[in-house]
Amino acid sequence: MRDAATLAMNDMGNNLITLTIMDTGGQDARAKQLAQQAMSSGAAAILGPVEPQASRQLAAISGTRRPPVLSLAEDYLGRGNRVYGVTLNEADSAAAGAAAVAGMGARKFALIVPEGAAGQRVEQRVTNAVANVGGSLAITLRFGPATASPLKVAADLASIVDSPDAIVIATGGADPRPLVAALKGSGLVKGDMRIIGSHRWLDHPLDDQTLDGALIATLDSDEIGPVRQRFRQAYNRDPGLDGAYAYDVVALAAGLVSARGPAGFAPETLQTPSGFRGSTGVFRFRPDGSSERSMPLHRIEQGQLKIVVKAVRAF
Repeated sequence: MRDAATLAMNDMGNNLITLTIMDTGGQDARAKQLAQQAMSSGAAAILGPVEPQASRQLAAISGTRRPPVLSLAEDYLGRGNRVYGVTLNEADSAAAGAAAVAGMGARKFALIVPEGAAGQRVEQRVTNAVANVGGSLAITLRFGPATASPLKVAADLASIVDSPDAIVIATGGADPRPLVAALKGSGLVKGDMRIIGSHRWLDHPLDDQTLDGALIATLDSDEIGPVRQRFRQAYNRDPGLDGAYAYDVVALAAGLVSARGPAGFAPETLQTPSGFRGSTGVFRFRPDGSSERSMPLHRIEQGQLKIVVKAVRAF
């Protein structure tokens, strides 16, 4: 991430902003300490941290003394108070997939989510997303190690809802294959019924016939291509998605300062409805600090992601 941030500075930031890189070492307490130092130094914005707990702690700091934060924490869902999540989260990935399928004519949806606050946020996002395209959420089932096995979730769903058009499965990082296998084994998945996953499925191998045909809304790897190529030329390795996010957040900061000067980090600027374009695609920030991303819809085919619906180029 450090090297990607440096690349972004070389590309567009050197004459616009001063970037001080602080290494948190992956520790929440260290991240909070460094954020306090940044506040004391008069920083116009804090880019990062990557630790979710540190991002939540920063959101709890009120007052104008704390500058806006562009968090790089994974699955940061937004808590308001000028802390904005840059990375893709599971709620928006699942909701974007559901909305795309609703746009194809699906009307009745079932949702499977993990227990806890993250699952509740997925439910909220998916409910709103399908409703905006004429669909509805018929049932939400929650699963976890202490409550429900994949077989029980599949049996419960089959007994509660009859012939949904699509089943959305957000796993919270767990392997989706046992759930999908249980659903298909129950006889519930048939005909044109679609299974919709999330970008968290990509944490696990996709080369399993069980997953073939499932749909996922996630980032377009081709968008990252130009930055990936320049990064490889400079550092002789791949930046990875974390590097692409780091590049984007530094480039965004430089672009905001170039366009608006000191007002570049004002809420009305950061929350502009037209959003921003980076190497990870088009995105914009909601008032609660979560991000909305334009993503293509992919189908899993023999372990590979194939685009079936392209992302829009602007909001």
